[in-house]
Amino acid sequence: MPEAIPFDEIGYWSEIKLDIIKEYAAAYSTIIAAQERPSLHHVYIDAFAGSGVHRSKSSGEFVTGSPTNALLVEPPFQEYFFIDLDEQKVAALEQIARLRDDVHIYHGDCNRVLLESVLPQAKWEAYRRALCILDPYGLHLDWQVIAEAGRMRSVEIFLNFPVADINRNVLWRDRSGVSEDQIRRMDAFWGDNSWKGIAYAPSRQERLFGPPDEAKASNEEVAEAFRARLRDVAGFRNVPKPMAMRNSQKAVVYYLYFASQKPVAESIVQDIFAKYRDKGAS
Repeated sequence: MPEAIPFDEIGYWSEIKLDIIKEYAAAYSTIIAAQERPSLHHVYIDAFAGSGVHRSKSSGEFVTGSPTNALLVEPPFQEYFFIDLDEQKVAALEQIARLRDDVHIYHGDCNRVLLESVLPQAKWEAYRRALCILDPYGLHLDWQVIAEAGRMRSVEIFLNFPVADINRNVLWRDRSGVSEDQIRRMDAFWGDNSWKGIAYAPSRQERLFGPPDEAKASNEEVAEAFRARLRDVAGFRNVPKPMAMRNSQKAVVYYLYFASQKPVAESIVQDIFAKYRDKGAS
């Protein structure tokens, strides 16, 4: 395998995430492909696709990425849409998919590409359905994309909520030092600035002089509030509790969410999440 390909090194938690998505993608494709009256055209979307291959930090071995795994699902999806901002990774994807005419690859900002070119390929009224992977490297996703997927009713999503990046750059205990640029990034991801009222609340123990101290919310409280937004604001009817993806020190790196309009989809994902939690992944 040529070394010119830009492999990302991934931790154990990312390998687990790939296994979870691969397992659900197979179940999803089997269910949709079997449906008749009407038959449905189902597509796979990966908004931060990468090069299609990673290298494991723990073993040093190659690990197939989400796009490559999706191309191997049986029964197959009817179309695949892969997006990445990195030109070298796009070139690697083009090499992987060079013999296939059912794969569409985009080089650009996924927020624009999804809204303008890709999500319109999955309209409910056209009997199309989509499984969309939103796995940003940090706060690089706009809420508009999530809201549109929920509004369409035809799109199910896996979403990486990058709590490590959020804590590192935005949710400081002393928020007076957080830059305006980081606040804008958080607003764009969350959809508005309501996260401030969730992440910070007056502590019960007031200072003797001056205003009360602020207490920073826990990761779990922030994650639950975002889950509520997926359900109540974006309009996904079924949003199971996300899976906490932890590093070797057991610190939460991100939360993996699933959101759908179908109770059966939620049930399948809950079973998959439980299986990997039982393996000590969370």
